[in-house]
Amino acid sequence: MNKPTLVLLILTILGIPDMLHAQNEPGTPLVIKRVEGKIVLDGQIDESDWQAADVADNWFVNFPSDTALAPFQSEGRLTFDDNFLYISFVCYDDNTPDVISSLRRDFAYELNDNVAVAIGPYDDKQNGFFFGATPTGVQLEGIVTGGGIRDDGFNSFWDNKWFSNVVRYPDKWIVEMAIPFKSFRYRSDVQEWNISMVRWDLKRNTLSTWIRTPIQFEAASFPYSGQLVWEDPIPDAKTNISVIPYMAGNTSTDNEAEPVDRSSSLQAGFDAKVAVTPSLNLDLTVNPDFSQVEVDRQIINLTRFEFQFPERRQFFLENSDLFDNAGYPGARPFFSRRIGLARDSSGLFQQVPILYGARLSGSLNEKWRVGLLNMQTQEKLVFGLPAQNYTVAALQRNFWTQSSFTLSFVNKASLNVNPGDSTKFFGDNVFREIQSGDRTQLKPNTYNRVLAADLEMSSRDTRWYLSSYLGRSFDEFNEGENWSGLIFTRYRSRNFSMFVGHNFINESFNPEAGFAPGIRVYPGQYGFFTNISTPFFPKNVRINRMAPELMFRTVYIPGGINTDRSLSFMYDINFTNASQFTLEYNYVYQRLTSDFSLIDSDRFASFQEGEEYAWSVVSAEYVSNPRRLFNYTLGASYGGFYNGTNLNVTGELGFRYQPYGNIALRFDFNDLALAEGYGDEQLFLIGPRIDLTFTDQLFLTTFIQYNNVLDNVNLNARLQWRYQPASDFFLVYTENYLPGSLNSKNKALVFKATYWLNL
Repeated sequence: MNKPTLVLLILTILGIPDMLHAQNEPGTPLVIKRVEGKIVLDGQIDESDWQAADVADNWFVNFPSDTALAPFQSEGRLTFDDNFLYISFVCYDDNTPDVISSLRRDFAYELNDNVAVAIGPYDDKQNGFFFGATPTGVQLEGIVTGGGIRDDGFNSFWDNKWFSNVVRYPDKWIVEMAIPFKSFRYRSDVQEWNISMVRWDLKRNTLSTWIRTPIQFEAASFPYSGQLVWEDPIPDAKTNISVIPYMAGNTSTDNEAEPVDRSSSLQAGFDAKVAVTPSLNLDLTVNPDFSQVEVDRQIINLTRFEFQFPERRQFFLENSDLFDNAGYPGARPFFSRRIGLARDSSGLFQQVPILYGARLSGSLNEKWRVGLLNMQTQEKLVFGLPAQNYTVAALQRNFWTQSSFTLSFVNKASLNVNPGDSTKFFGDNVFREIQSGDRTQLKPNTYNRVLAADLEMSSRDTRWYLSSYLGRSFDEFNEGENWSGLIFTRYRSRNFSMFVGHNFINESFNPEAGFAPGIRVYPGQYGFFTNISTPFFPKNVRINRMAPELMFRTVYIPGGINTDRSLSFMYDINFTNASQFTLEYNYVYQRLTSDFSLIDSDRFASFQEGEEYAWSVVSAEYVSNPRRLFNYTLGASYGGFYNGTNLNVTGELGFRYQPYGNIALRFDFNDLALAEGYGDEQLFLIGPRIDLTFTDQLFLTTFIQYNNVLDNVNLNARLQWRYQPASDFFLVYTENYLPGSLNSKNKALVFKATYWLNL
């Protein structure tokens, strides 16, 4: 019997776990003291300052069961000096091989053994930063928003400079971190910080936390955090300015142009981060270039709605919740991907040059937060776009424990657009048709604005949650009602979860700088939705959790006409080996509010406004054990689809050569058999991905995506060399081909070098 298991057995016999429950409840203090000597990141923690530090011990399991101490314990310690916040972890272990999918920085949290800390330096249980490391020393960092209780509460796209070292021993692995105070925002007059610690022991499918967290709640979220108590004064925030200059060059060939267009360019620019106050940051960018950002994974979209791709550009990420969380998923007043990105004729996103941008965001004090953004784009005639300016402002008041009220304002302006420019500028609703007497003419659409208010309230233990929103848009064409709104409430306990909500979007509501896919489909809408889930945890050696779930949604348009109804029943099974199986039944009803072409309106008949369709679909999905070197996700569905049927098979096959390489093959196949004249089509997308991590500083990622809907084969290869912390050299090659012949449509080679300089 190994040492950790023996200790756990003795504690259980003595009844000690019941005594420890009270010790690791939310709010448990952890004292931090200033170092008297010097901390060396050597993975030994034998310095006297580490030995004198408070210890965050007695970690509890959160998953797969939340009723016991972790079988393999962890210990966390913190100390500091004038320049660094030091954090160490001792993660007790045995000689079972670690599960490490990659050596790439910002690793996939759920696919790697790792330990992490989240700190909330404003003591508001809402906002903060997290830092983590794997047993091989790979780093992960990101931001925490909304207390970490939402699906998007932890964002790992944020990047910064910090230092760490990990050393493996036969019975443990030790992590030492040195995080510069210059690398994150904090208030030196706040004497207590929120702090949570979490360890994902993937090889044993066990998630443990320092603060005991019930299984139904997010591990490491701030409602279930301790309090970091500063015994010695926090260092005053000093001048905190980071400048990240870059140089980039590219050469490209467009074989579809007449004649063939060959071009090359060299450009430079910079980003800067300026700490206006210890907790208020100013981000600046001049002539930014995002060519190194990973390409979007293509999809086959058989719905009537636009698909929302995630934001990955670094400039938009810190404090992004202030800008992006206004509204609700069906009506967001602001969506940052509207800035500097536009679809080309192949349906792929291409860059629109941004001339400059400024972004002020952060906390004024423990109760008030502010966000202000201004971006200027350049005229881009190939996409029919004029020069445009975007301004976003948000003011947030925090109250109670995890509650807030936010006012937001969004303004989009198209510059130097005249009535005679309608053939020059045609993209992005730059012109609109208006009726003037007996004739129709085009009028410039020079501005669009949205004013919004959001209220979020949560109980201290997050069992109860309420969200409400009201927004109104303004432009030169607003006639009639132009409001949108939502009220939503949720209750969540160990064995029962329910939410219910109501939303509406008036016919004239138009957030052009936001994301509201329904406004192109419905002439105004209002709807109701609800979800009920009753998870339970059977005492079974193979099954960890089962969760039947019932979902209902209905949508109406003005006049009380029901246009959409959906009823779903899902049964989800989580196995103790970390695999998962889901079985689902869906009933769908639609009454079309506009003509709709599912495949190709030039070859097949379109569905017409006013037509009604109803169908049922049965689907199943299996996610294999992610700890195995070969792992996969397979899903299939079959049932009706408008006036025909659809067989869908989707999934991803992956093989891990630990820890240096990952090969994955993603696919999506749809066999549509519609009524005569509407088309019998087989639509498929296939996307192999090769991810090689030669070292923890040198990475190569290659995507190949073939989509017969777009009739395009896309190759994207990206080499990244992190030659210094937070400083990179990128080499990116992109080419698009014609399927079949594989003749090149266009290609480009780009290099980009960045350097992170702290002043």
